[in-house]
Amino acid sequence: MLEEVKKSLETSPIVKKGEYNYFVNPISDGVPAMNPKMLRELALSVYKHADLDVDKIVAVEAMGIHLATALSLATDIPFVVIRKRQYGLEGETKVHQKTGYGSSNLYINDLHAGEKILLIDDVVSTGGTLIALLDTLKELGLDIKSTVAVIEKGAGKEIVKQETGVDVLSIIKLDVIDGKVVIQETIED
Repeated sequence: MLEEVKKSLETSPIVKKGEYNYFVNPISDGVPAMNPKMLRELALSVYKHADLDVDKIVAVEAMGIHLATALSLATDIPFVVIRKRQYGLEGETKVHQKTGYGSSNLYINDLHAGEKILLIDDVVSTGGTLIALLDTLKELGLDIKSTVAVIEKGAGKEIVKQETGVDVLSIIKLDVIDGKVVIQETIED
């Protein structure tokens, strides 16, 4: 399983952003085109391994959206997107995130204390986005049943656990070695 995902990742071009080795892939960047088989493999893997006893799937803009959509279609669980744009809606919560290659604000809407959620994002690498979000979601009184990062790169997953106490479920662990993506393990191994 995850054969299409592995094949796509292993052929990803690498772009340097300062000291950060950034791989370009449909899962994390939307380019090149996403093969529907990849999306199906990822949704099935999350379906098999995550706690889906939730009220909402919560995706991080932009690259969590397609993953949440596929999972929502497979489960009939509604999803909400944590956006990069401020809307000024009542109850909107601002979150500042810092990643390995930049920082920005995210905005949370339509999540309410006591709701059970699955949080899904495309990549955990430095942990910056997930730490900021998990801290804020806990402060808002949400019950975080599962946190999924489709791709794990670097020590981000462990950093998130140390900083928040939350285990991150990753579907595929990789590293960039000598300018190439190297798959270290998958959840299906």
